Amino acid sequence: MRPLDFESLFQAAPGSYLVLDPDLVIVAVSDAYLRDTMTVREQIVGRELFEVFPDNPDDPEATGESNLRASLDRVRRDHAPDTMALQQYDIRRPEADGGGFEVRFWSPVNSPVLEPDGDLAFIIHSVADVTELVRRDKALLEAKEDAERANAAKSEYLSRMSHELRTPLNAILGFAQLLELEDLADVQRENLHFILSAARHLLALINEVLDIAAIEAGRLPLSLEPVAVADVVAETVSLIRPLADQHEVLLVSPPVSCQVHVLGDRQRLKQILLNLLSNAVKYNRQGGRVELECGPADGDRMRVAVRDTGPGIQPDAMGQLFVPFERLGSEQTGVEGAGLGLPLSKRLAEAMGGTLEVSSTAGQGSYFWVELPQAEGPVQRAERQQELDAPAEAEPEPESPLTVLYIEDNLSNLQLVERVLSRRPGVRLISAMRPQLGLELAAEHDPDLILLDLHLPDMPGQEVLRRLQAEPRTAQVPVVILSADARPSLIKELLGQGVKAFMTKPLDVKELLGLLQTVATERDQTPRQRVNA
Repeated sequence: MRPLDFESLFQAAPGSYLVLDPDLVIVAVSDAYLRDTMTVREQIVGRELFEVFPDNPDDPEATGESNLRASLDRVRRDHAPDTMALQQYDIRRPEADGGGFEVRFWSPVNSPVLEPDGDLAFIIHSVADVTELVRRDKALLEAKEDAERANAAKSEYLSRMSHELRTPLNAILGFAQLLELEDLADVQRENLHFILSAARHLLALINEVLDIAAIEAGRLPLSLEPVAVADVVAETVSLIRPLADQHEVLLVSPPVSCQVHVLGDRQRLKQILLNLLSNAVKYNRQGGRVELECGPADGDRMRVAVRDTGPGIQPDAMGQLFVPFERLGSEQTGVEGAGLGLPLSKRLAEAMGGTLEVSSTAGQGSYFWVELPQAEGPVQRAERQQELDAPAEAEPEPESPLTVLYIEDNLSNLQLVERVLSRRPGVRLISAMRPQLGLELAAEHDPDLILLDLHLPDMPGQEVLRRLQAEPRTAQVPVVILSADARPSLIKELLGQGVKAFMTKPLDVKELLGLLQTVATERDQTPRQRVNA
């Protein structure tokens, strides 16, 4: 075998190389380096590096020294390879018109070669021309930004258009419902039924388009908190059962295994299950069956699934199942829909940190399931917290009962606060699961404190707060927000609007008990002016 020719190996190696001695004198250079830097071997070998290349980009962390010099100093000090930041150079390239400058990008590395005793022998300065990679990455970034701008513009357009459609739709639904109260002939009433049905379908479509646009724009408000799966499942089953009876489909009641909590938004989980159950009923066969199942999933998650005995989905159609407005030919069946329910449900599940998946066998049925992180129930969490805490000193009972109104639509949260307040003597709790009822109870009972959730059905919590403050009988009642929405900007905004405190979920039991004591003390020391109705 021929002896190794290291000079040939050096020249044949891919990349551009420059060999320096410890004093940074150039002792060898590869042909590729000469070609890339437009230099001549005889003019640079034997000369100090910075005598040949005096103009190198400045390194802001090197106190005025060049980036290359700082890197070489680190190699000489540490005897370890040093990868430099990406460099940009203006390289003069000969052209037909007499020459010009071209911007090139290089990825430099400085590597030490050590003597047997560990002293530094040489430094190999290598550079790789990554101009095309940089340009390709820049083009991809620009394309991504263009796509995001286009998507944002589309979402904004959909949002604006959907809102604009609500104004005429409000008139259509309103006057049609007024007509429904009139004494109409059978044909007229049937025609009116079609108008109302179409208008309500259009309203549902607008709401779904708005939700999808809000998710894509990152503006969908979510209140993530422990949600009792059994409560949501029971509520959705009761809503879908009339539809199942109409289609002669057996809807099996949920199992005991649903007695768990998941981390999610209660209203959005209900929306997902309503979509899955309604699809399972509408696309089933007469005399078919729909089952709702619950069980643990991988990674400390909980699965809620809907199984049906419908016609199933063809394998070649599975890829289009979650595409908006894609109905997979079901528009020919006469089943009402727009192809937005499943895409919206999938996006909602993902927005809550979960997933929505499907498996189906043509001719046998489909199996849809949503998975969300499992959570500790608020009551169980409070009980565990109280067991771990040292016994607290008995709190003094207020001179008269402290009346607390809690406006909250989540039954688990209501039960938790009831359990907490039961541990404090002299407190009377009034609860309301609907905002309007809460406003009426506040005016009727004149509470000493109002606990208010923000994400409520029919009326946002901030609107409830505004109405409480606008009503003379409740304007002076201290209001405390209990919400899972812990955005600093929102907390600052509401504190600026006069709420007494903002408490985030999961609830801190000691903090709530301390707040009750503070309110009781302030009430007894400074009785507020009561306004008669």
